Amino acid sequence: MPTNTWTPTSWRSKPISQVPAYPDSDKLRSAEAQIQKFPPLVFAGEARDLKHQLAEVARGDAFLLQGGDCAESFAEHGADHIRDFFRVFLQMAVVLTHGASKPVVKVGRIAGQFAKPRSSDTETIDGVTLPSYRGDIINDIAFTEASRIPDPERLLLAYRQSAATLNLLRAFASGGYADLTRVHEWTMGFMKDTSAYPRFEELAKKIDDAIDFMRALGLTPDNTPSLRETKFYTSHEALLLGYEEALTRRDSITGDYYATSGHMLWIGDRTRQPDGAHVEYFAGIKNPIGIKCGPSLSSDDLNRLLDKLNPLNEAGRITLIGRFGSDKVADHLPRLIETVQQGGRMVVWCSDPMHGNTVKASNGYKTRPFDRVLSEVKSFFDVHRSMGTYPGGIHIEMTGDDVTECTGGGVSAVTEADLSDRYHTYCDPRLNASQALELAFLVAEELRAQRPERSARVAFA
Repeated sequence: MPTNTWTPTSWRSKPISQVPAYPDSDKLRSAEAQIQKFPPLVFAGEARDLKHQLAEVARGDAFLLQGGDCAESFAEHGADHIRDFFRVFLQMAVVLTHGASKPVVKVGRIAGQFAKPRSSDTETIDGVTLPSYRGDIINDIAFTEASRIPDPERLLLAYRQSAATLNLLRAFASGGYADLTRVHEWTMGFMKDTSAYPRFEELAKKIDDAIDFMRALGLTPDNTPSLRETKFYTSHEALLLGYEEALTRRDSITGDYYATSGHMLWIGDRTRQPDGAHVEYFAGIKNPIGIKCGPSLSSDDLNRLLDKLNPLNEAGRITLIGRFGSDKVADHLPRLIETVQQGGRMVVWCSDPMHGNTVKASNGYKTRPFDRVLSEVKSFFDVHRSMGTYPGGIHIEMTGDDVTECTGGGVSAVTEADLSDRYHTYCDPRLNASQALELAFLVAEELRAQRPERSARVAFA
């Protein structure tokens, strides 16, 4: 439990992992001091709104869709890239809303997802060993000695890119792009040859009919904001605590501290030590937070984390994001569910079917077989169904681009030989737009199977 001795800097006295070694500490302090003077990227009231929506998920009355890039890059940043991601995200959300007949809480891995944990501090290529690439906020992906030196100036670039991205996302969410009357326009050309396209068009036609019916009752996008706009939130792994500290602000209304780098932050599987620096920082901020839960998370450590991070058992505060691997879900998820149930904890259960299913293809590319991704999601729902608990969300790495990074999926399945065609990720492989939509249909079927009665309500807002 945070005490009155907690401050945004108290994490600095705790043991920490996954920290880059900056050669110029004065330059680092200068960059962090500049960011401390910058405006917040998000606001405390927005984070509270998200927490309220996640509380609905925890109670089984909504569903969480969280997804986006593995690691954002400076080179890939552009309006078209953001727009294509957002439109596929909207497609997934409307598919899930129809399947669950519940509101879908939309949280992107975007506008801050720059830093990446690594299993090794160094990597070796052709006999040359250099520091590992840790994300564009820290160093450059180019395999040269100069590129791999951590550069504090990159913190400033990451802040500015996040601000620009948020500006465009807010415009898309509230400026008419999310209008349900435009549902047919969200499909991109390359997706029309995939198996997901006719299924989405069939659903879009049902939405058209529903909107025509509501228009006859006098409800239109002009007088009903929920038909023309949506709420969209941002999230990222809070790995670089100096950056997070610089963007921590005290809310003028409540007096509480909030991380203003994103609406929701999460602690990774490699940095969730109960007595470590990352957990110490998270204990004092009031944002909704996620905890990545892998096979190595013990029941005792889960209890310690929940005691420290949510001592008041506040609904919407904690999202547990399972990332086990398709063959390990049944071995580990029931144990964690039992731990939560025994403690009477309020949490959101979310499945990350990506990180536990990474393999190396025969041609050397890191990939994720789509059938394993689907299998982990299916097992996630099966376990919750058998234990009488609510499977509240999915957390995926995806893009709106037509990449070839994960094998399998759809009519135009990606093969290992295809991986080199459009393998653009800066770190881990992402689902492309058609694979992401195909996954949404699978989840929708699982949600539909769980609901007792088909509801006629419109719940997209």
